[in-house]
Amino acid sequence: MKRIAACAAAMALIAGHAWAQDTTPPEGPVTLVQAGRLLDRPGQAPRGPSTVVIRDGRVVEIRDGFIDAAAFPGATVIDQRDRFVLPGLIDSHVHLVSDFGGQAGLVSEMTENLPVHAFRAADNARKTLMAGFTTVRNLGDSGGVTLALADETEAHRLPGPRIIDAGNSISTTSGHMDGRLGFNDDLREVMPHDNVCNGVESCREAVRIQVGRGARVIKIATTGGVNSRIGAGLGAQMFEDEARALIETAHLYGLRVAVHAHGADGVNLALRLGANSIEHGTIFDDETLRLFRQSGAYYVPTLSTVNGYIERLAADPNAYSPEVLPKIQWRIRITGESLQRAVPAGVRIAFGTDAGVSKHGRNADEFALMVQHGMTPMQAIHAATVNAADLLGLADEIGTLEPGKRADLIAVDGDPLTDVTTLTSVDFVMRDGRVYRSEAGD
Repeated sequence: MKRIAACAAAMALIAGHAWAQDTTPPEGPVTLVQAGRLLDRPGQAPRGPSTVVIRDGRVVEIRDGFIDAAAFPGATVIDQRDRFVLPGLIDSHVHLVSDFGGQAGLVSEMTENLPVHAFRAADNARKTLMAGFTTVRNLGDSGGVTLALADETEAHRLPGPRIIDAGNSISTTSGHMDGRLGFNDDLREVMPHDNVCNGVESCREAVRIQVGRGARVIKIATTGGVNSRIGAGLGAQMFEDEARALIETAHLYGLRVAVHAHGADGVNLALRLGANSIEHGTIFDDETLRLFRQSGAYYVPTLSTVNGYIERLAADPNAYSPEVLPKIQWRIRITGESLQRAVPAGVRIAFGTDAGVSKHGRNADEFALMVQHGMTPMQAIHAATVNAADLLGLADEIGTLEPGKRADLIAVDGDPLTDVTTLTSVDFVMRDGRVYRSEAGD
């Protein structure tokens, strides 16, 4: 007891001393990013020559004109006076571990160990960051690789975007997230499947398992999937009580829910029950549009998947199994039609690529597809900044360049508001005030 009392007294003395001192941390060094044009708040008109003042990884202020180091003695000046500067981009739907598709993906699952997946995920994270995407939402990883990678990139121990990770995605048995599909019965018996559920209690438990693993968002599938190795179609494959249990349990823990859904029946089911976003959403009906507007949920189109399919089939016509190939051909044919309906209907849209199905590091290819199917360049950029930040629950931190927000920004040659493909060639990348890419001549 005397030892406890002595410790308590010492702590009180220390606390009292600290209270008497000025505990305000010293201000860190200043970085000045000089921008030829600056889109600090996507959705509003860009500014002309401007300077972003950064300290301790956050934006302090934005000034008109080019401010030099004389205004802040000791400051580092980054010259982007010939470039267009905008907030770091956000991809709301990636799979950092994944690189293969079709039969090649099936083989890799059987022949590669977890450390190989970890190295691949780290490399894909680096590619993604260098492409100008400073934040991603990773929607599915069975081995826990990206849960760990998220900690490493957050601490800047590895180069990569900020990662909001879903852990392992959830579906019913034989649903899109059942990793046992396509394997023989002997293997099915021993393969992990705690992410599949059947009935209310089982589905509640499946969510709680991912919560316990540290997931920051929950991903579920209410319909079949294009890449599912089963010929069961792309309509709803989950009963309402199961979907309700999944969504309500996630919300109970304060987590948002991303829903993989292709058919309108599965999309509408998820929207009625409070899903925060619909991923893919290949088929919409009038009820879908009404539910989107009523719920305020986001639509994440993932149009880039078709690029991955087309490229793999060009390299190998037998890249996909007979159960999968017809679904891929259908997806290629119909992709973009839902976005064409969603834009004039006022549906909120967030940028997402499904990278892993398409190529990592080429996330910005999505912009051209979004514009092709009804969005303006500004709307597409807004979807990849302001809207995506809101969807991820990070609107107070990222998405715009404003005082107090994280200093995530990129620079490109040209004007992405007139040619959105400019964003496929990023010259400068900063995340949390740290420069990760800077082309020669800066």
